[in-house]
Amino acid sequence: MRNDLPEFEADAVALYESRPKATIRSVAADLGIGPETLRNWVRQPE
Repeated sequence: MRNDLPEFEADAVALYESRPKATIRSVAADLGIGPETLRNWVRQPE
């Protein structure tokens, strides 16, 4: 497991939120992660 996972997770959510017309699927593909992973991160309370 990566040591930088919490930072990567936060950056991934911020990237998704900064692209209002982007889909979770497209952002996840850009980052090389599964769409369900990104969806779970976005749905998590802060």
